[in-house]
Amino acid sequence: MSKASLKELCFCVAIILLAGCAENKTSTVSSMEEEALIQARLDLVEHDIKGAGIVNEDVLRVMREVPRHEFVPPEYLGQAYEDHPLPIGYGQTISQPYIVAWMTELLELQPGEKVLEIGTGSGYQAAILAELGYVDVYSIEIVPELAESASKRLEELGYTEVHVKQGDGYYGWAEFAPFDAIIVTAAPDHLPAPLAEQLTEDGRLVIPIGPPGFYQSMWKFLNEAGELKAYNLGGVAFVPFTGSGVEQHEPESTSTP
Repeated sequence: MSKASLKELCFCVAIILLAGCAENKTSTVSSMEEEALIQARLDLVEHDIKGAGIVNEDVLRVMREVPRHEFVPPEYLGQAYEDHPLPIGYGQTISQPYIVAWMTELLELQPGEKVLEIGTGSGYQAAILAELGYVDVYSIEIVPELAESASKRLEELGYTEVHVKQGDGYYGWAEFAPFDAIIVTAAPDHLPAPLAEQLTEDGRLVIPIGPPGFYQSMWKFLNEAGELKAYNLGGVAFVPFTGSGVEQHEPESTSTP
């Protein structure tokens, strides 16, 4: 048997064992299982993130360090380091790793900046932002159960500085505004005006926009001298943005976000 085949076999065995532990609600992870998960994470970053064009070294670093397997349900543990989204309950998902890395890179975060995430979900994207080590992270989740579990998970994993709030992300978080960057991890059918208003003068906003149940477009908005400039970065697929805010407000036009 080749070294490559042996390595793959060890990884598969370790994942099966770890999944079995998860099903039995046992948190014990052997050194072999931990090594397999770390190697799977490193391979994912090398092939599907760096290999797909992500170049920001800080983003690559945190993608290698944050344990995505801690943010997925036990039944999906064996898929934690595959490059696709996974269900986390309540009609929500943990985003595809490449998309997480790409959106983080698009934010162009700098030391000392303040970033707002709309859609905490499992807490994975918030952990990625916090792991950078030089930005203040605020995150809003509309589903009470997810907000509670994500907050607890982030605290247990050491991300104690992340501020998590349960509420309708359409309205942002005015108490702590303005934000240097805003990232939205669910797709409304238009740009929420309160979010744009909560950007700093040189703020960046990254958001998927489009109709629910279909593909959307990823947009990056730059606030330049008080003028919001929009850049369409191509097609994506996200769960729909929910809440009374998006339901009560109509798109400003049919041709632009």
